[in-house]
Amino acid sequence: MTNGLHQPFPIAPPAAKALEVLHAAGYEAWIVGGCVRDFLLGLSPKDYDITTSALPEETKRVFQGCHVIETGIRHGTVTVVLEGEPLEITTYRVDGGYSDARHPDQVTFTRSLREDAARRDFTMNAIAYAPGEGLRDFFGGWEDIQNAQIRAVGDPEIRFREDALRILRGIRFASVLGFSLEAATEQAARKEAGRLSNISAERIAAELGKLLRGKDAGRVLQTYPDILGQVIPELLPMTGFDQRNHHHCYDLLTHTAVAVDHVPPVLPLRLAALLHDVGKPRCFSLGEDGEGHFYGHARESVAMAGEILRRLRFPNAVREKTETLIRYHDSVIEEDPRLVRRWLNRLGEETFFDLLSLQRGDTAALAPAYCTRQNHFDRLETLAREILAETPCLQIRDLAVNGHELMAMGLQGREIGAALRFLLDQVLEGTISNEKEELMQFLHKYLAKKPGV
Repeated sequence: MTNGLHQPFPIAPPAAKALEVLHAAGYEAWIVGGCVRDFLLGLSPKDYDITTSALPEETKRVFQGCHVIETGIRHGTVTVVLEGEPLEITTYRVDGGYSDARHPDQVTFTRSLREDAARRDFTMNAIAYAPGEGLRDFFGGWEDIQNAQIRAVGDPEIRFREDALRILRGIRFASVLGFSLEAATEQAARKEAGRLSNISAERIAAELGKLLRGKDAGRVLQTYPDILGQVIPELLPMTGFDQRNHHHCYDLLTHTAVAVDHVPPVLPLRLAALLHDVGKPRCFSLGEDGEGHFYGHARESVAMAGEILRRLRFPNAVREKTETLIRYHDSVIEEDPRLVRRWLNRLGEETFFDLLSLQRGDTAALAPAYCTRQNHFDRLETLAREILAETPCLQIRDLAVNGHELMAMGLQGREIGAALRFLLDQVLEGTISNEKEELMQFLHKYLAKKPGV
């Protein structure tokens, strides 16, 4: 179809230039896929994919004065750098079989835009656009976008057998866009979910990270535990798990989904919310009063989360941050400046506030009678920011004295580190202020009383 849009898309200059150059050389050229979908949703595209009737060697000749990279020329893709921006330009193609359930074994080039669109994953990603031409939408993608629906192009089972990652992509789009999978597409996704075992950990982690940061992540977690359980089997025992505890009104997976929705869309935070209670099924016990208990679940959840994130090859920094947040997620932080300074010392400023965010989300997922602690977190945040505004001494590096000055006092080796830690401890306690003279005087008195010094 032609789009019927009254205004052309504001395509970024490098992409518009590429289309113009290809058209001038006598070839068809369109932007396609996610960038067109984003335009139709009123979003700004992050990048542009261009499809063309020109064969790869023809594309290279058209842009012979530019920097051309033969990134995926075997599959018809060359990267052209225009105005400093790399643009992937791919020849119309028809894919052959997918023996590895991820990549086509071979491709056949075609001069037909429709045949090229027919190989794509979802109708909303199979729409092409060119200035002066409008939209080319062969499979009803614009209608599906208007209906907030994710529908596979053609037979969904075939699409998912070709590339199982499309299953995760589908529910990732559901999370990010707030869409729902069309019935046949959803049925096929569930049926073929076992094929996700063929997908690399890195690919799964990338999709899972985007899914978790989506605005509808909680709904997707509750709707597709069977699919997500293929990549994180540890989630399956949480599904429908009755916590049998008066603090909770949700089963364990629903509690987790609500917590995910109530923390900011930052990857370590969303991962921590997803996995903060993953150890509960292993730690469950029933008291004589019929109350469910989960002794040691934070420790177990840290161990399991670390194993999961290593298996999926998340970056070490993300894993370590997630583990720290889970380790302390059920710690009680009292509204006491001295104790808040201790927590800031232990975690650092960023992680401390992230922990408060996780605890807010966890609390929001409790039974209504126990959701009243949000004011406590507000007061803790205010107190911590007041402390930080005073430029406090929270780490050894913040002390007004250093190792060289203690060495001049006659201290050596480990004595210096021990003395610095002692001074920091006194500052955190509020016993002394972080003033050089006061620190030195206090240390002299302490050392004078210490046996053997």
